[in-house]
Amino acid sequence: MKIGLIAGSGELPKAFAKSAYQNNEDLTIIAIKSSADKELERYGKTHWFSFTEAQKIIDFLKKENIQNLVMLGKIEHSSILFHFHKLDHRAKTFLSKLKDKRAKSILQSIIHELESEGFKFIDPTPYLKELLIPEGFLINPVDDKEVLKDVEFGIKIAKEVADLDIGQTVVVKDGVVIAVEGVEGTDKCILRGGELGGENTVVCKTARSNQDMRYDVPVIGVRTLESMKKAKAKVLAVEANKTFLLEKEKFINRAKEYGITVMSVKV
Repeated sequence: MKIGLIAGSGELPKAFAKSAYQNNEDLTIIAIKSSADKELERYGKTHWFSFTEAQKIIDFLKKENIQNLVMLGKIEHSSILFHFHKLDHRAKTFLSKLKDKRAKSILQSIIHELESEGFKFIDPTPYLKELLIPEGFLINPVDDKEVLKDVEFGIKIAKEVADLDIGQTVVVKDGVVIAVEGVEGTDKCILRGGELGGENTVVCKTARSNQDMRYDVPVIGVRTLESMKKAKAKVLAVEANKTFLLEKEKFINRAKEYGITVMSVKV
């Protein structure tokens, strides 16, 4: 079957494209300008569009007879919110119908709009299952009971924040919520947590309850560790089986080098 990948920024779209290429899938990549990585062109027919060109993307997909879609990678939430005037008529029309403009609402609106045109969004997990962090994943064990209490507390708060569709990440220390992810994204949330809480903060990241694995699944990678190093954070705790880990070998080596504890938690 033909698969269309709508690709934003980050490593996840490249991981999917590489997997689809290795499985000899008929892949066409709709790369979002100023977001997607040019390396995607190695793995399939790649066509570049602005995130503002909703109707052009729909027309292109129909012309190419592509019905099965995957949407991966980050398109800055703030780009959509603060550049509304640049959107084409189609995008403005369906976004104007939203009751709110949280990330989940926008993504669901995009999916529903495309589904109304006859497209089907497929679960990308089978192509990315090697990236899912399993239960029991642990780098640099920690036995400090107070830190482990912060992990338990932070994961609980992160899940509540994710369910409110505010963000996926919180930074905690000594039982206090230091920072909560908003439109700025995970890395800036971590840095803000370091500015406010000082060193040895605990970063917790979870999926929503009943997470739709077709979009906005939590992702961590080397960049996450770089932000934690700058913030002098101590622990990264993520939800098992609902979080993607990019560049695993490099990530593990970097976590060991920086002395950062990374653990998966069953929620």
